[in-house]
Amino acid sequence: MSNSTYNKMWAEAQEGLNNLLQTETEDKSPKPLKDHPIVFQMLATFYVKYVQIFHNLETAYDQIVHPQKRLVIRQVLEGVMGRILELKNEMVELENSEFHYFDDILQDQKLCPEHIEIPIPRYFIKEKLKVLKEREKILAQILVNAGLQDIEPKKHIKVMTFEEAIRIIQISERARQGRLRAEFMKQIYLEEKRERQARLHSGKSPNLDASAVCIQKVWRGYIQMKRTEKIREEEMIFLGMSPPPHFHRISASLMQAQRVEAMRCEVQEKHEEEYKKALVAIKNRLREMEGPDIKESLQEQIRQWFIECRHITGKFPDYPDEEDGGSIVIFSQKTPEQVAAELAAKEEELQKKSKDKGKKGKKEKEKKKKGKEKGKEKQEKKANEEKEGWKMAPSNFLPIMEEGNNWYKVLLVPIYCTLPTSFATSPQYILLPYKIDVWQHREEGWNFHQEYDPELVKEEKRKEVKEEIRVQVDELMRQELKNLKLAVDREKDKKKRSGKKKKKKGTKDGKKKKSKKEKDLTPDRTIDSLYKELVEGGLLIKPKTVKLSDYVGEYSYLGTTLRQVDIEPMPSLADVRQLIALYGILPLGSQALHEKSPLVKALLLAGPAGVGKKMLVHALCTETGANLFNLSASNIAGKYPGKSGLQMLLNMVFKVAKQLQPSVVWIGNTEKTFYKKVPKAEKEMEPKRLKKNLPKILKSLKAEDRVLIVGTTTRPFDADLRPFCKVYKKIILIPRPDYASRFALWKHIILQNGGSLSKSPTISCLAKMSDGFTQGHIIYAAQTILSERRIRQLNRKPLTAVELMGALARQDPVYKEEEDMFKAWYAKTPLGKARAKALMEGEEPGKAKGKGKDKRKKKGEKKGKKK
Repeated sequence: MSNSTYNKMWAEAQEGLNNLLQTETEDKSPKPLKDHPIVFQMLATFYVKYVQIFHNLETAYDQIVHPQKRLVIRQVLEGVMGRILELKNEMVELENSEFHYFDDILQDQKLCPEHIEIPIPRYFIKEKLKVLKEREKILAQILVNAGLQDIEPKKHIKVMTFEEAIRIIQISERARQGRLRAEFMKQIYLEEKRERQARLHSGKSPNLDASAVCIQKVWRGYIQMKRTEKIREEEMIFLGMSPPPHFHRISASLMQAQRVEAMRCEVQEKHEEEYKKALVAIKNRLREMEGPDIKESLQEQIRQWFIECRHITGKFPDYPDEEDGGSIVIFSQKTPEQVAAELAAKEEELQKKSKDKGKKGKKEKEKKKKGKEKGKEKQEKKANEEKEGWKMAPSNFLPIMEEGNNWYKVLLVPIYCTLPTSFATSPQYILLPYKIDVWQHREEGWNFHQEYDPELVKEEKRKEVKEEIRVQVDELMRQELKNLKLAVDREKDKKKRSGKKKKKKGTKDGKKKKSKKEKDLTPDRTIDSLYKELVEGGLLIKPKTVKLSDYVGEYSYLGTTLRQVDIEPMPSLADVRQLIALYGILPLGSQALHEKSPLVKALLLAGPAGVGKKMLVHALCTETGANLFNLSASNIAGKYPGKSGLQMLLNMVFKVAKQLQPSVVWIGNTEKTFYKKVPKAEKEMEPKRLKKNLPKILKSLKAEDRVLIVGTTTRPFDADLRPFCKVYKKIILIPRPDYASRFALWKHIILQNGGSLSKSPTISCLAKMSDGFTQGHIIYAAQTILSERRIRQLNRKPLTAVELMGALARQDPVYKEEEDMFKAWYAKTPLGKARAKALMEGEEPGKAKGKGKDKRKKKGEKKGKKK
């Protein structure tokens, strides 16, 4: 696609975002909303629209080659991603469920489920591709040196002895002679057969008519069969039940599009380098050409301010401090009298503060008491607000999106100027905003190659140059003001009494708060040496190259309908894929997003064996370029023994994880860490080593640390629930695949393993018969049947459903009892309890009130009897 296509895509996304921002600002009603279905409908509509904008912006950012446009898109894109995460958090808190269904909204807006799939931004990997490749080389080299990975030879040549070579030659020669002998014997047998048949039919004359009829019958039957097959194929293609013949061929236009995308990436890098060089060159040129004029005009304006202040107040003013903004205060929309009054008021405040410091000690105790009372009042208010209704939480990303949206439409360039003055009126030094159309209506006919725009660079760098010159001018004008005061008013520079040192923000009485920092147990060691030790110890492993899109699963189309009938639907695999993208990939991929979005420190993936928990962990690392640390109980058994050894291990792991972020710390079979009772067979392994340390580690992780702890478990009901849920506050329950997901899985896996979708293995039949089996079972069955020998026979002997079902039947499925155990366990988690409570309150609001009144009556009767 061309540059204009992506520009249109960007413009459409910005238009949609502008409308959304307007509706969001208009819908901020001060009154809380009580009707939960209406609130959820509003949040879900916003969510779906933001995801559509996210799709367009991500594609535009990846393909647009103009460096300045990409800066604007990047800011808006991160704002949109953050807002999606905030809306998801609001929906979770509202409905007390991690899974949400938008069937009715998709139907109203005429959208497909693919339109609300969370895309993975490609710049997560593209921007640090070189770093990731270098890290892979280092990791591979360490593994080879440690003997943990074999060097793969360039050519697969087997070295053999002289005797083995002679034996192979003999075997092949004997086989050749045997084949020739068999062919010779076959020819002798056929000749003898012909002679015998000739003796039998020697007396009879051949019936030519009967022979012709027989040949015609066979030929006509064959031709009709082929015609029928062709008509049936055409009909199925017409109905959309079968793919057309060119469907499986590699499209020439698709190949061309991929080549164009690769070329655009190269052009992007080239334009980016040119833009970076231009930033430095244009700034230097502006400093040389316009710097002297800016300096002179600023000095003249400040001198004029001195004279006017002297004329009105009778004395020269005090020059504003650098902390207060320096000469920026002078150029604000204020008269000299107002500026002088503000400076005088600040001096008075400083003097009052120095006098009132002694009185503060007595009042602190009273304030503490009042603070406690206020805290209680606030808690009561929050409880009342919850009873009253729902209110939208403040957003960290709406201002970012508004700023990016304004930057797309109009750029405000400040210009210093003075209004005309007279002796009757005082002068005003103001900043006049001058509007420039940046991208919305910008004419770009001259910029066909989409290189950087020098005029915009000048406007941007002119501000920086002005600020630098302003600081220099402030120093000169302060000295000039001193000289003027000495010469005209004969005043000496009065040194301000500082008294005590200024308090630092966030501290009491200027004393620093002692922050408890974790002791670094390896202060003398480099990150490279720690990295090497962790790799050699098997604690830092190489993730498999798996994309999130490889986790195949279909959308659930009946979620909203089932919830309306008060039936809780089982989540689909597409919903699980969405949650991994929202809670794991997006925050780990972007630093700005991780710092400002709702923080997720630990994530638990629970489900039966074979549903793809480990695959999702590896997909997290692949999509974000994260390091993978393995702290499973079986992996750390016997390593770094004792309490001090465990502290050293955790210190090393999290020091490297924070330094080389993003990082994923994986704890496989994490229920073992929280065992209620350790089995005798596992006591030597010490599975509960990390139980006490995990909560401390989570507290030490801050918003700046892109480190995610991911636990996987097949038996969560074996763990002690309370400490388990304290560590893993986000729990994703992964079910066995439903019919739609199994249908897509069979298709994908058969093609992936070299099979072909012929008419014989009916996919719908396989999907129906494999109910209860997981993705792991289906993959094992396909790989078992589709061996190299079987793939070569596919042309002569098509694949049948019986073969695949035979391999599948040898495995144990996930029975309903096991699935019910997972459901019952999830119902005991905090979110599950909250969901059940909300459903009960919704169903029986009248009954609950009646019960409360009955209890009060009974209590009153009991008290009366006692009296």
